[in-house]
Amino acid sequence: MDQILKSFLETQRAEGLQLAAESDLLDLVPVDAQRYLAIFSCKGLVRDTNGDIREHSHFEVGIRFPDDYLRRVNPAMILTWLAPDEIWHPNIEAPFICLGSIAPGTPLVELLHRCFEIITLSNVTMHEGDALNRDACAWARRNRERFPIDPRPIKRRALESSFDFAEVGS
Repeated sequence: MDQILKSFLETQRAEGLQLAAESDLLDLVPVDAQRYLAIFSCKGLVRDTNGDIREHSHFEVGIRFPDDYLRRVNPAMILTWLAPDEIWHPNIEAPFICLGSIAPGTPLVELLHRCFEIITLSNVTMHEGDALNRDACAWARRNRERFPIDPRPIKRRALESSFDFAEVGS
């Protein structure tokens, strides 16, 4: 591995883990220097075995930085939808997830934010020609008022406060 990629990967790890530390909706598990498991605990949608669309709150995405990531990107080699298989989103058809265009060297934190926006339906493809899941796309157009499913920001972990409410008014 060349030094430039190694430095890039070290920065991505530090910044990704920092985002996860500041979020109660994201856990980031480094598998090795180039692979991550991103676990999102936000609200999204799944289609159950009865065909009903319902909220779900556990989603997993694999992220991999190939050796040539700073020069070229094949999104199918970068992102893998892991769970749940029943995800209901126009941009996801397991194991594929489409975030739109990904430039070479796109930072891990940006990929995490974009995955979060997809899961929560803050970012939705409304044209079947661009959708991975055409049925979910048609459903999304008919149900726009439901989006985003989870309006909370990814970065929201409560900060510890040293403020003592018992001292107020004494």
